[in-house]
Amino acid sequence: MAGVIIAGTLVADCIKMIDHYPKKGMFADISDVSYGVGGCAANTAVGVKALDPSIEVKSVALVGKDANGAFIKKKLEKHGIDISMIQETDKDVTGFSDVMTVKHTGERTFFSDRGVNRIFDEKNLQIENEEGSIILLGYGGILDALNKPNEKYGTDLVKAFHDLKEKGLVTAMDVASMNDKEEMQRYVIPSLKYVDYLIVNEIEGGELAEMELRREDGSLNRDAMEKAARKLMTMGVQKCCVLHAPEMGCAVDSEGNYVEEPSLKLPDGYIVGTVGAGDSFCAGILYSIYKKLSMDEALKIAAASAAANLSAGDSVGGLRSIEETMKLYDAYSPRKQW
Repeated sequence: MAGVIIAGTLVADCIKMIDHYPKKGMFADISDVSYGVGGCAANTAVGVKALDPSIEVKSVALVGKDANGAFIKKKLEKHGIDISMIQETDKDVTGFSDVMTVKHTGERTFFSDRGVNRIFDEKNLQIENEEGSIILLGYGGILDALNKPNEKYGTDLVKAFHDLKEKGLVTAMDVASMNDKEEMQRYVIPSLKYVDYLIVNEIEGGELAEMELRREDGSLNRDAMEKAARKLMTMGVQKCCVLHAPEMGCAVDSEGNYVEEPSLKLPDGYIVGTVGAGDSFCAGILYSIYKKLSMDEALKIAAASAAANLSAGDSVGGLRSIEETMKLYDAYSPRKQW
C-alpha cells in the first residue's frame, strides 16, 4: 500500500527556554528544559501521521547505538511511525541539538552535532516495493555521504533521487540552510531534475535561485517569492516548487500556475516555540499531495499545520488531526499583508 516515507536527518533535541539571547560572553537564564525529536525524518513524519493516522508513514534514517537513538525510536513508535527502516550503527553518535528558544518570541538557535547523519548514504536508502509512495529526502545539502562524487551522476545525492524515481516513487526534497551558498547550489541544483516537489523556506529558496527575497528592512518581498519559485521550476523541479516564510507560503506548478497563502494571524502569547515549524508546513504539503488536493488547499493546510506546531515548545507536541488543524485556520484568519 502506498504511503509517505520521510528519509534523512534525524536528531534528538534538548530544548532550553531562555529569557533572551545573550551577547558573546554574557548570561541568559534558562527557565525550562525539555527533550524531543528533531530532523525531518521525525518532525515531518509525525506531522503527516498526526493529520491522518490512517496513512502509513515510515522513517528512513540512521541512529547511533546510544540512549538518544533508543529515545528517538521509542518516541516515533509511540506516534505510530513505522521505524523498521531506521538503522543503527556504532560508527558515531545519534545526531543531537541543543535548541535555545527565546521564551517571549519563540525564536530559536541550534547548536548541533549531526553525528550519524553525516554517514547516511545510499545503503540506507534501499527502498523496495513502495511504488506510488511519496518520499521526502531531507535535508539536501547537509547529507555529507550523499554529497560524495559520483562518476555518472555527479553526486550520490543525484543518483539517489534518480533511483527513487526509477522505482516509481514520487520524490520530494527539503533543504537545509548552509553557511556556504555555493556549496548548497552545487549539491542541490543537479538533483532537481529528479525531484517532483521542492519544499524550501525563503532563505534556502533565495540562495538556490540567487535572488533576494527580503528587502533591506527585513520585510518579505512577495513578488520576489513568486519569481524565485518560477525560476526554481526552470532549474529542473518536475511538478511543483513550494516556498514558505513566516509571513506566507506560495507555489508554482509545472503548468505555470501560481498560488499563495498568508500565514495565520495568531494572537499574542500563542507562540510557544518555532522548532520544527518548517517541517510541519512540509507535512501539510505532503499530506495534501497524498490526498491529491489542489495546491491552493495544500497551502491552507500547511499554514494551519505550521500554526499548530507553534503552540508547543518542541517540534511535535502541538500537532493534531486534519479536523483540529483546520479549526485553527477557521479561528485565526490569515494575515492580510506582510
